[in-house]
Amino acid sequence: MNSISANLNIMIKASEKASKILIRDFGEVEKLQISVKGPSDFVSSADTKAEKIIISELTKAKKNYSILSEEDGSKINADSQNVWIVDPIDGTTNFLHGVPHFAISIALKSDNEIVSGVIYDPIKDEMFYAEKNNGAYFNNKRIRVSKRKKMEYCLFASGKIDNENIKQKTNAKLSIRKSGSAALDMAYVASGRYDGYFQKNLNLWDIAAGIIIVKEAGGQVNDLNLKQNNNIDITASSSSINEQLLKNLINF
Repeated sequence: MNSISANLNIMIKASEKASKILIRDFGEVEKLQISVKGPSDFVSSADTKAEKIIISELTKAKKNYSILSEEDGSKINADSQNVWIVDPIDGTTNFLHGVPHFAISIALKSDNEIVSGVIYDPIKDEMFYAEKNNGAYFNNKRIRVSKRKKMEYCLFASGKIDNENIKQKTNAKLSIRKSGSAALDMAYVASGRYDGYFQKNLNLWDIAAGIIIVKEAGGQVNDLNLKQNNNIDITASSSSINEQLLKNLINF
């Protein structure tokens, strides 16, 4: 394993610990698919339980750091310059329907810059992580964004394929997937599975970890205002096709 900072190690351990709850509850959701009641109660409780575990692990290690999390909101502690950003289940709709495509996402924002991030898909046991100036990794192997240069060979991800804002300017038909997890979309861009990702109106916890992972894998992310927690528009892609992608999108 490459050498990682104490903070990143804490983040990885916290995601692994919380994943045990999610794997167990996801198994229950799969059993509940045929019931009338449905599994939505399980999802909200799984979300809350996983988040509690993550925050507890992070706080034990760094009790002064502030926290921004999807379920629990924002907590400004003694150290307001260092903020843990937590999304316990990114892809809750998938989780709810028994679709095994969701992830735990944890990032650290320091002086208004994302300096480390972890995206962990517990069902596939796929861990993506990165920290500033130290490269991006997938299950301990170095990753890089794709090298494809022709748009017709590229595969993109977005959350709203039919959204007016992402109608294309040119006749080139982009090949687009909608997976239901922004965090995994970003991780897949970093590892070269997707060539790019674009989406409007996201929350910071959806994409915070992905930002540093894509950048450290050699990709490009548009300039973002990280003081803003909501309504974030993002484009992330390999450097090879970034310019071509932006030319194809309206209002980005």
